[in-house]
Amino acid sequence: MADRLRVRGSVRSAVVWHSVRQTLNELSTDTGRSQLDVLDVGGGTGGFAVPTAVLGHRVTVVDSSPDSLAALERRATDSGVTDVVRGVQGDAARLTDAVGSEIFDMVICHSVIEMVDDASAVLRAVAGCLRSGGVLSLVAANRVAAVLHRAVAGRFDEALHALRDPLGRYGANDPVPRRFSLHDLEMLVAAAGLVVVGKHGSRVFADVVPGSLFDADPQSVDALMAVELEAAEVPALREIATQLHVLARQP
Repeated sequence: MADRLRVRGSVRSAVVWHSVRQTLNELSTDTGRSQLDVLDVGGGTGGFAVPTAVLGHRVTVVDSSPDSLAALERRATDSGVTDVVRGVQGDAARLTDAVGSEIFDMVICHSVIEMVDDASAVLRAVAGCLRSGGVLSLVAANRVAAVLHRAVAGRFDEALHALRDPLGRYGANDPVPRRFSLHDLEMLVAAAGLVVVGKHGSRVFADVVPGSLFDADPQSVDALMAVELEAAEVPALREIATQLHVLARQP
């Protein structure tokens, strides 16, 4: 079971990680610096922060959970990157309280804005931490996917609720306070003064493929990752992805 969960986790993050890594490479080329400064807002246990540090970059993680930050420290220690990973307890909407006047080449903000009261405030705070030419990697839950997944699970009333609900929620027991359309994200990013430079769908198929498939055919993992990477760029498939991934640049 643990191996299966790790496999599903790697597939689910493959598209976003591919894009983040590519963007870091491009920023290094543009700036002429092999070591970039990266801020991970709500980065929790370091799922993206530690691999970014392993690539040689300095990473600051701001998260409100002390338990998550403790797990981040353990993960950084296990990966030998404690010298370039820093955890700071803080709130996403008040980043200056956590990082002061520091500015960063990239800000990672994944699965955060759907959980906060004011997504606009968070993105304005994020934009204020980006240096000129810096890039935001923004991931948020897709409202269309919630409709699809509830219907596929046979929960048709919940699918209809998610379709009609202005926040994209499927009911009172939905753990996600809000979901977004791609247009929503583009408008939020623009209002923060950033320019969209990339749009992807993440987990187009990964959340609907039966987990038993990976046990029966281990090679299917690589095949699924390949099709996820291709599908991420197709507008029609991007619209049904569990998550939407937007890259935006500070002018």
